[in-house]
Amino acid sequence: MNANEKKMQKTLERIAAQHLDFETLETRKSDSLDFYDVSVWGVKAALEAAYQAGQNVATK
Repeated sequence: MNANEKKMQKTLERIAAQHLDFETLETRKSDSLDFYDVSVWGVKAALEAAYQAGQNVATK
């Protein structure tokens, strides 16, 4: 994994934790650990944060 991929992974993990209350984005091979009930507004907030992160990278 190169530096840009690592940075993207950290950003996605931060967004998932902050907006969706996910502990990890790693597959744990357990339905109870890998599937979540999330609110529509949580998904919307996560998507907006990801979009904004992309915009921030594009304008650098």
